[in-house]
Amino acid sequence: MKYEPQAVVPSSNIPDSRGINLFHADPYAQGMLRTYLPADLCAHLLPHFDELGKMAGSSLDELASIADRNPPTLSVRGRSGSDESVIEKHPSYIELEKVAYSKLGLAAMSHRGGVLGWPDPMPPAAKYALTYLFVQAEFGLCCPVSMTDSLARTLRKFGDQALIDKVLPQVASLDFDELRQGAMFMTEQAAGSDVSATETEAQQQDDGQWRLYGDKWFCSNPDAGFAMVLARSESKEGLAGISLFLLPRDLPDNSHNHYRVLRLKDKLGTRSMASGEIRLEGAYAWLVGERGKGFQHMADMINNSRLSNGMRAAGLMRRALSEATFFARNRRAFGKRLVEMPLMQRQLLKMTVRTEQARSVMFQTAVALDQADKGSAHDKTLARILTPLIKFRACRDARQVTGDAMEVRGGCGYIEEWVESRLLRDAHLGSIWEGTSNIVALDVLRAITRNNCLPALKTHIAKLLAEGVACPDALLPLQESCMEKAYQLAEQAAADGRADLARQAASALYHLLSLAAMRWEARHDGLESRSNLADMVLLHRLAPRDPCALDDTPATENNRLFNTIF
Repeated sequence: MKYEPQAVVPSSNIPDSRGINLFHADPYAQGMLRTYLPADLCAHLLPHFDELGKMAGSSLDELASIADRNPPTLSVRGRSGSDESVIEKHPSYIELEKVAYSKLGLAAMSHRGGVLGWPDPMPPAAKYALTYLFVQAEFGLCCPVSMTDSLARTLRKFGDQALIDKVLPQVASLDFDELRQGAMFMTEQAAGSDVSATETEAQQQDDGQWRLYGDKWFCSNPDAGFAMVLARSESKEGLAGISLFLLPRDLPDNSHNHYRVLRLKDKLGTRSMASGEIRLEGAYAWLVGERGKGFQHMADMINNSRLSNGMRAAGLMRRALSEATFFARNRRAFGKRLVEMPLMQRQLLKMTVRTEQARSVMFQTAVALDQADKGSAHDKTLARILTPLIKFRACRDARQVTGDAMEVRGGCGYIEEWVESRLLRDAHLGSIWEGTSNIVALDVLRAITRNNCLPALKTHIAKLLAEGVACPDALLPLQESCMEKAYQLAEQAAADGRADLARQAASALYHLLSLAAMRWEARHDGLESRSNLADMVLLHRLAPRDPCALDDTPATENNRLFNTIF
């Protein structure tokens, strides 16, 4: 009898979340929206969040995976030998662009009405909440989206009206064919975080027009329709000689402006989105704002981008946590589901604390920014310190949470066909762009010394605690002690010029703010368990702990807390 080999089709024991609704998978999503958005706007947007949640867990996630594996390419010469700077994007990335810019209007909703059927511009909290969900599928594209939004904001604040009227309709368009995306070209080889070392020159011609000359070393979205550029226009050293310019990609005759993309960067993450090196060869540009005030004007765009960085880090953590939770609930080992195991519960709880801290601070910063734009001096001061706080701490925490999520999935998490490796690679970006951790932590101290932001932060935290769920009596002395120590550390580090303490002080203030925000949020329907998260922030991120001490919290209490939150 001849042997006929039989195909063996093993049953898979590897949980695959593809197709889940990422909005529904988030237990706090709806409660946080109802807490931070006006009731009518929230009701209007909930169906859009539901649809985006479905897409983010399925079609958008698949497009993002394909775009990550097929990065953009640069053509520097045409077939006839003529110079060109043409960036070819993969069709999957273009489809993602159409959803972000046209269908959702993420870059436009702060600057015009009509996005998603809402008649007025939407508040920052709505924009960041929608982008927070979108970024759970695709991270790289959210950088150009943020820059387009921030360019429009900076132009509206500092540009002359004629320039605003000319450019704003193009960068806020919902028509993908008419849209002109935004970028900012700031970094140079000699001027990374030290903007005062900028060497790019701006020369004013006899007809009053400006021409830019020099190299920009790291330019994301380099083929954008418009870019904000810093260049030295004055015969003064340092920041006083730098002005802000708006660089159009195309000239009035539809020819390309006088600059070239020399090459694209081969990056660890955000592979879907092009980043390149630019050579300005007499490029035509418009002056934005006052001569010699370029850095002050650009700082507004940078701060907006820093908040966006923090939001994106928060979104990455949320996706990582959703993946880890899904896997732990559906994977069996040693006769149990992973989620039933005490150590896994503890790991997921610690991931949750970091993830939800970032979301709370994101919303708190968005609300402060909104009130500042409406004229509140208190909120302007508050937003000044909240922005570097979230950029510093949330971006660092994202590296931890995405790494933990990879570990939860195990070996498959290290394989590129699963999402965890992409999340981990992308998470490392936030701690670098728009200021490294050291630079941004130092900016927190600068906000205290130069802008006197600490009193505003203290007042805000006190208000949140007074209006929120009370701290448990057993923990109240510890909370009060940690508050006092955190403020004292920040005040002393700033007053004594202790740059070496900047990261420690910034972390303490971030943890304290997130604790207070969570206690305030816990007063709202569906968010009651955030008071438990606030307790964990206090015990595990603020209070001093002996690493060798036995944790006397019983496993049953951890299990109860886990079931309360999840």
